[in-house]
Amino acid sequence: MIILFQYVVYLHKKSNIMHQEELIKILRERREALKVTQEHLAELSGVGLRTLKAIESGKGNPTIDTLTKLAEVLGLELKLEIRKAKL
Repeated sequence: MIILFQYVVYLHKKSNIMHQEELIKILRERREALKVTQEHLAELSGVGLRTLKAIESGKGNPTIDTLTKLAEVLGLELKLEIRKAKL
């Protein structure tokens, strides 16, 4: 049974932005906690193994669609919040 976790926005003291590196770390740690190999995650998510390895090594530039596919398989939910700019 996979428990769903929800990451809406990770709040920093200086910023409301979750940096890509932090997001990738969460995905990798969740994959490892579930004892899912990169190969199996790639197969389950439909994301290429080469792409997944590049993302986890910090060399990839994943799209929101790719991150969503990975997160869903790992029982996570990504939410994008768009705010109006303060003028």
